[in-house]
Amino acid sequence: QVQLVESGGGLVQPGGSLRLSCAASGGIFSNNAVDWYSQVPGKERELVASVTKGGNTAYADSVKGRFTISRDNAKNTVYLQMNSLKAEDTAVYYCNADLVTGWRIKNYWGQGTQVTVSS
Repeated sequence: QVQLVESGGGLVQPGGSLRLSCAASGGIFSNNAVDWYSQVPGKERELVASVTKGGNTAYADSVKGRFTISRDNAKNTVYLQMNSLKAEDTAVYYCNADLVTGWRIKNYWGQGTQVTVSS
C-alpha cells in the first residue's frame, strides 16, 4: 500500500519540543517538494513548512525561527523539528507529497498526527 506515515505528535508543555516524522511507504518521494500542513477544527489546512529535494526550505511566518524541516532522501523521510512550542501551535499536522511507484506519480496526504501544547 502506498502511503505517507506520520509519527511524533503528542502533548507537550509551552516552550517544549517535538519532532514529527513523515515516512513514505510503498513508493518514493518525487523530485517535488514535501510539505507539512497544520489544521485546527473549523479551519482549512495551512502550509507550515516545505522542503525541496535539494534541501531548500520555506516556512510560514508564524513558525520561522522555531521549526525546522529536513529531508532524508535515502530514507524517504521528512522531519519537522518543532521548538519553543506555543499553545497556538496546537493542531493536527499533516504531510503532503507526490510519491512515485513505477511509472506513476500521485499526490498523497498522511493520516495526521495531533500536536497539543498545553500546561
